[in-house]
Amino acid sequence: MTRRVTVVSLLTALIAALFVPTATAAPKYRNYVSLGDSFVSGPFIPLPRLDPLSCFKSTQNYPSVVARELGIADFTDISCGGAQTKDMFTAQSGVPGQSTAQLDALKPDTDLVTVSIGGNDIGFMDIILTCAGKSLLDPNGAPCKANYGDELAQRVDATAPKVAAVLNGIKQRSPKARIVVVAYLRILPPSGGCWPIVPISKGDVPYLDNVQKQLNGMLGAQAKAAGATFVNPYDISLGRDTCAAPWDKWVEGIIPTSPAFPVHPNVNGMAAVGEQVAAALAGTDSTGV
Repeated sequence: MTRRVTVVSLLTALIAALFVPTATAAPKYRNYVSLGDSFVSGPFIPLPRLDPLSCFKSTQNYPSVVARELGIADFTDISCGGAQTKDMFTAQSGVPGQSTAQLDALKPDTDLVTVSIGGNDIGFMDIILTCAGKSLLDPNGAPCKANYGDELAQRVDATAPKVAAVLNGIKQRSPKARIVVVAYLRILPPSGGCWPIVPISKGDVPYLDNVQKQLNGMLGAQAKAAGATFVNPYDISLGRDTCAAPWDKWVEGIIPTSPAFPVHPNVNGMAAVGEQVAAALAGTDSTGV
């Protein structure tokens, strides 16, 4: 009799497990704010957000991917193309631009903040255009390195306290928030390049790649000092740079082969970054610390 009751009990439990829906866990994060520049906003990646249109934000940028992956309903994307660290604290005038400081989007109950900033402080687009122009007369040399020397490394160092101020500003406004500093996707291969498709001289490719590593390294150091999580997409994007095949690349070249702003992430790059950030927040990505 006891054995028969035990079998019936096991069958009942099995049926319940199969047919009774289990309760789903509530999202860990409820109020998410995304801050940053055009490597966050995703200019020209379909479909655009209209809040405001002048910031060139995409509904497929990496913060949107994070919000969907984590099931966060209260999501504010205040990122804007062209943003610098100063635009975290004051309105960003012109186009790209918006009428409020990015940090104004933060609230006391904000519990997740992602931020990518600093590239425009060192003059990202001006560097690319200058180096591309100089490559035309010296494609096998290193005219960009000769022009800038140690100046770009000095610009990175000068940006460090500005990034620290941004992170401190986030903590002051949203003291309970988990802060995730997200670095920049790899733009160039380690060496060689692909001139003239991407018009950077052969000798300047490792030079500029090293500048990007310095920039990402600085962001990682500032994240650590602030007690923030650091996610570095550079580490996962080898072979996905501007010189990769159109179906492989995550960052477009001077002439994009898919909808995106030149020398900026495309939809595949944004998806990869978003998934990496979501994995870091879930504790399954070793590159998020």
